[in-house]
Amino acid sequence: MSVEPIPCSSIAWDPASTAQHARGVLRIPGFHFECGAILPEIEIAFETWGRLDAARSNVMVVCHALTGDAHAGPGDTPGWWQELIGPGCPIDTRVWFVVASNVLGGCAGSSGPASLASDGRPYGLRFPLVTVRDMVRAQICLLDALGVDRVDTVIGGSLGGMQVWEWPLLAPGRVRRAVVIAAHAAFTPLAIGYNEAMRQAIVADPHWHGGDYYRFGVRPEAGLAAARSIGMLTYRSDRLFDARFGRGAVGPERPDGWPFRGDAREVFTTPQFQVESYLHHQGDKLNRRFDANSYLYLTRAMDSHDIGRGRGGLEAALRAFDAELTVIGIDTDYLYTPQQLRETVALARSCGVRASYREMCSDYGHDAFLVEQLKLARLLEEGDGR
Repeated sequence: MSVEPIPCSSIAWDPASTAQHARGVLRIPGFHFECGAILPEIEIAFETWGRLDAARSNVMVVCHALTGDAHAGPGDTPGWWQELIGPGCPIDTRVWFVVASNVLGGCAGSSGPASLASDGRPYGLRFPLVTVRDMVRAQICLLDALGVDRVDTVIGGSLGGMQVWEWPLLAPGRVRRAVVIAAHAAFTPLAIGYNEAMRQAIVADPHWHGGDYYRFGVRPEAGLAAARSIGMLTYRSDRLFDARFGRGAVGPERPDGWPFRGDAREVFTTPQFQVESYLHHQGDKLNRRFDANSYLYLTRAMDSHDIGRGRGGLEAALRAFDAELTVIGIDTDYLYTPQQLRETVALARSCGVRASYREMCSDYGHDAFLVEQLKLARLLEEGDGR
């Protein structure tokens, strides 16, 4: 399928508002989605840190994971990569001009299912299906609007890493280096299966109302919390769960060793073990900041991710990959296994890509790139870990 270029109509952005941090919104008219749908206008929320140098050669694009947003660095509140981005940090904003945007289909300022359609109602499931390629094409539009022709580095983890895989293929000749963290070149069947389990939890919630819950003034909170619980079990490692929770109970244990508290209803509906309490807490946190329909759309976008799709397969796509490639795996990552990442790097090298592999050792599993940021920074600064 051919995708038409997108004209950028207007950008609300004041780069002089602060020496280190600015926020903005890009409005793009007539956006053509990969699925074939067209919206008359979409919005992309973004933030920047640092300043463009005279040659406009110091640009770094940061791509966020599933439930992330554009607020990667410092500001009124800490960003999700707070230890990495900022003056004097590993991604030093005295050197780099850092750009991060909320993905298309998200719910943190960019257009998505919770956005208002022309009839004044939230789109809900009327919003077009989104792919990772759609997200990157919107980001390319953003760089065009900022007057940036060349990107030194694109970096991101998980869903952000999937975007990084697509950047050199959708913007050939424009990216010098692509840093992929904990993301395969094609989403795996196991990962698709976990995403489907999470989606089933959301759509089974009676408050989902076929995606039109906005109209009823309710949200599928139980479904989204259950989805988050499933996800958290794949984002962290068994070693971490053993060390942090063990078989610890919620509240004092009975002298006779009986492990549960309350009657059967309470046992089945309230946390009995500390690990259960942790999962409930994570679900509550996500409900306070994320839209359930966006969760559906973004997990489906992840399912669609395959850089070889429509390009003649993985090897053909890698032969067209014209950026330096660094892939970072995590030794305890359950979904994005180091072995598969190493194999992809080896294949990339055989296809002529200047590619290297590095590995992060962490008890945190997949989430290590978000939790142990300074360890990640040291890995980024090292030589090729071959």
